[in-house]
Amino acid sequence: MIGSHFCHSCGTQRPLQSTLTVPDFWQEKLAWLQAAKTDLLQGNFRLPSWLRYLHFHEIKRWIGLPTAAFVSFMIGLGCVAGAIGVGLVYKASNMAEFQAVQMWRIEWLLAATASFVAGILLKRPGHDEDE
Repeated sequence: MIGSHFCHSCGTQRPLQSTLTVPDFWQEKLAWLQAAKTDLLQGNFRLPSWLRYLHFHEIKRWIGLPTAAFVSFMIGLGCVAGAIGVGLVYKASNMAEFQAVQMWRIEWLLAATASFVAGILLKRPGHDEDE
């Protein structure tokens, strides 16, 4: 039988063969992941140097907002991205759908406005950074 663990004529055990064949592209990616795993477990893994610019406190220092105002600012940016995303994802084919999409955009932009206003109110006057 195909896939049998024993030979049909002599009864000896057959070597296990992988039934899953992986293309060369995925073999390379799998080898890279296994090497990264061993590096990570051994402590040899280093992040790229440019990644430090994406740290929360580095961005907060660069923008110059206290933590609460910065979080509110980021939420506002996310809401603006949501308003843009609604226009990209949903396409209106009639007037009712167009009005629904416009209402969703209005809601996202209203949330962004509320978040930006909260960020303005949370910014302490005379302080550049958190203490």
